[in-house]
Parts: sequence; C-alpha cells; structure tokens
Amino acid sequence: MLLRNSKIIVIKIGSSLLVDNNRRIRKKWLLSFAKDIKKLKLKNKKIVIVSSGAIALGCKKMNYKNTNIKLDKSQAIASVGQIELMNLFSQTFSKFKLNISQILLTLEDTEERRRSINAKRTFENLFHLNYIPIVNENDTIATSEIKYGDNDRLASRVAQITNADTLILLSDVDGLFTKNPKIYNDAKLIKEVKNFNKDLENINIKGMTKFGKGGMNTKIEAAKICNLAGCNMIISNGLYLNPINKIEKDNNCTLFVSKVSKLHARKKWIISSVFPKGELIIDDGARKALINGKSLLAAGIKKVSGKFNKGDHIKILDTKRKEFARGLSSFSSEEIIKIMGCQSNEIEKILGYVSKSEVIHKDDMVRI
Repeated sequence: MLLRNSKIIVIKIGSSLLVDNNRRIRKKWLLSFAKDIKKLKLKNKKIVIVSSGAIALGCKKMNYKNTNIKLDKSQAIASVGQIELMNLFSQTFSKFKLNISQILLTLEDTEERRRSINAKRTFENLFHLNYIPIVNENDTIATSEIKYGDNDRLASRVAQITNADTLILLSDVDGLFTKNPKIYNDAKLIKEVKNFNKDLENINIKGMTKFGKGGMNTKIEAAKICNLAGCNMIISNGLYLNPINKIEKDNNCTLFVSKVSKLHARKKWIISSVFPKGELIIDDGARKALINGKSLLAAGIKKVSGKFNKGDHIKILDTKRKEFARGLSSFSSEEIIKIMGCQSNEIEKILGYVSKSEVIHKDDMVRI
C-alpha cells in the first residue's frame, strides 16, 4: 500500500543485514530480498539499491576481526570488499533474472552540480536498459565518509538525484521510536512524521552496529533531505525475510511524509546540500530583503565563517545565528571578507576587477 504509487524506489541496505554478528553472510535473507525486488520490477517499479557492506565483507574475506582499523587500511579493505559485495549481489539476483550494475559514489559526487547531473543521466540510462543500479559509497577513496559517515544520507541524495518517490532505509529496528527500544521497554514506535519540529521534539536516539557507522540521527537527517526533495522516506526493520513485502503487508514502520515541493531541480539540489562549505551572518535589513525575494548583497553581511570558493554551497544565518537560507556563493570567502558591509558600486575598486554585484543571487538561493 505504501509503495503503490511510487514509480522510483531507492532502498538502502545496512551492513548488519548482509553480515550477521558471527561474521556469516546472510545468504537466505539476500535471496528473500531479491525475490521482493523481482515483485517490484514486475509492477514496473524502477529500483535503486544503496548498499553498505564493502568494509564488512572485506574484513571477512581478509579475516580481520578488529573494526577499529586505521583509515588507509580501511580503504584497502574496502577495495577487496567491493568485489565480494558485487559478486554476492550478482550471484543472488541472477537467480531471479535481475540485471545489476555498480555505481560508486561519494557525497562529494552529489554536491557538485555537474557531477550530480552526470550521475542522474547514468541512472536514467540504466533504468531504460532495465538494470538495477547497486550504489556503494566509494570507501576506497573516501575519507570523512568512513570516519564519520554512513550510507543513509548518501541514499537520500541518490533519491533526490533520481527524483525517487520513496526511500526505504532498512535498519535493525522497526522504525523511529520515542526512546531507544534496545534500552527502554516502554519505547513506542512513531508511525508517521509530517512535521519535524513537532513530531520529533525531544527525540535524540543514537545507535551503532558492529560494522555500520550510522545511527538514528543520520536517518533523521536523511529524512529531512528527502522531505525537501519531495520524496517520502520509510525506516523499517530489514532483519526479517522478505523485508519489502513485510512493509507492504504489516505497515510496521515509520513513514516520513514529504512536503509538496515546488522547488525546481537547481534549488532542490541547493537545499539538500549535506556539507555546506561556510556560513554568512547577515543583518536584519538583508534578512528582510531576502524575505522579499531579493538577492544577498555585500552591504548586509556582518561575518564570514569557513573557507570556500566561488560556486560553493554556503549557509546564511541571521543575527541570532539561526539558519535562514542556503545558496551558491558568487565570491570566495576571502573576497567576501574584503567587501562585506560595502556598497555594490565599491566592489570593483576594492577587489581590483569586475565582478557580480550579488554575493548570492536570488536564483541561486533557497530560504529555509
């Protein structure tokens, strides 16, 4: 029922679903999952799978038991594990005559607009060829993604890039609870989230599995990205056999209902940036101008934080340091430091060359 009207579905699989606590590959589970995917394909659904597990399978292959591995060794292990991961999918999905491909991404690939558009075209061509993209974070070259990261937010960006209708995060819990269900017996499942501020008030659940690095906080961040991209998101327990069928049959999960988004593709991409490169604090006059649909000028900027280049994503904060908008900067942080507080007609004289008058043009900005 939840997926009936979804034409494009992105499904994220965590490491704990592929490898159990005894380091055994859960082949029976993956077989049941492939059966679910076959059913969705027969209903003409376009499917993308974002899978963790390269490092977990690499550890198993190389017989590493210590998960606190240094970054350079993690990258090497991931390169071994990626082959194991794709072989596992290929062998299992071929039994249901499902064609798969591999796409390796980092969050940076989705942050740069040119690269994200190229990725979108690749997904569209694979859909046309009737292939299922298996997306894996490129842990062989990633840095902060391994140290801090997860595939939850990456999956949300993939959902945004592909214009997916629904993102399913298969986890090791039934969904979002009022408390951590692994600790508190009186924790209650939140079935539906429509308003983040109201429905998620005082919710702060962190979790960590043996191989995975994502917790409930990262899933909520993923839901926010989906929400602004016009995509619903489901958190569901993937440990059961036939996990997708179970979602449709039992509806025992958390559904994040997206706002109806009228943002065009460029602004959707801006608002869903995971890692803005810097911040600008603006005065009240500039804030009022932005509310009225104006561009951000140098005169209204009070402070610059972070180091960024022309074209980078940045946050716009009000005088209370509350995030007010996001946009693409027309100047580097060094240039803005020189011109902030100045009138637009003074910029050329200060910088010594002709440039734009808007620090962030209204077409490159989205208010939050």
